[in-house]
Amino acid sequence: MAATLKDVAALAGVSIKTVSNVVNGYDFVKPENRRRVLAALEATGYRPHRGARNLRRGRTGFIALMLPELSIPYFAELSGLVITAAQRLDWDVLIEQTQGARDQERAALASMGPYMIDGAIVSPQALEQADFAELSPGVPLVMLGEHDIEVAIDHVAIDNVRAARTAVGHLLEIGRRRIAAIGDNPRRGTAALRRTGYREALAAAGLPERGELIVTALEYHRHEGAQAMRQLLALPQPPDAVFCFNDLLAIGAIRTCAEHGVRVPEDVAIVGFDNTEESAFSVPSLTTITPDKAAIASTAVDLLHRRGTETFAAQDIEIPFTLEIRESTVGRMA
Repeated sequence: MAATLKDVAALAGVSIKTVSNVVNGYDFVKPENRRRVLAALEATGYRPHRGARNLRRGRTGFIALMLPELSIPYFAELSGLVITAAQRLDWDVLIEQTQGARDQERAALASMGPYMIDGAIVSPQALEQADFAELSPGVPLVMLGEHDIEVAIDHVAIDNVRAARTAVGHLLEIGRRRIAAIGDNPRRGTAALRRTGYREALAAAGLPERGELIVTALEYHRHEGAQAMRQLLALPQPPDAVFCFNDLLAIGAIRTCAEHGVRVPEDVAIVGFDNTEESAFSVPSLTTITPDKAAIASTAVDLLHRRGTETFAAQDIEIPFTLEIRESTVGRMA
């Protein structure tokens, strides 16, 4: 039989209320009583009922995380970081995978009731502004990434325009001038911002944006990067550099270059975006934009936690990024 509060209290020689105060972390317990209760807890192996404790606190103990696709390494890594941040606050995370489909994203929002979760972190791909009206009142929400949606909810993202300018600026600094872009996609808000940064970097260098060097990608998978690179290499004047809107597209592009005897970075330099773990182990290793994913996760979780006890205006928080320079743009470094 599992030990109860009554068992712990009897062994420690204190009241059940004193045991409850120690278990719940309250400070107003005499040091000697706390010592006896802690010893009794260890001796009996008592474990508090987490669900009951959360109900007493007026919370469910769960938050939701809505993401497009866990097979994309960026979202898989981000999920792990959100879970770690949530565990520090005694939350479990329920993950919804939507495949970036509007009907699935709407259904996920509609299912988020205040008696089921304490809040939600969402990274939508296809939601429109009106869809957020379906969210149950009283459910705190944090949106990740940059989207053309004006709703009064907390928002955590990096500056995608500036990050793209940084990536393309690096390619310009190493002497590249015919720079392609893989990843344009009208369905993705971040894609439009990254293309804007790409265009601004070219303009600052006095270079036009050339339509034949812009390749669309719908799902941001490796095979799309590989196919896009084949399309670019077939041009009468292939690019001497490529800015890819995520790491998977870049890794696919590197594979196609290898198959066609095109040297990276000697013939074509390639930059990715996200700095997923795979990017450090590709051959050559991938230069990439590095968003602070740990900061994105912890900031989003902390905002949900604050929403449980505070009232404040919707926050728009910008997370820093860096450029990780590796072999795909500068070759093997000594």
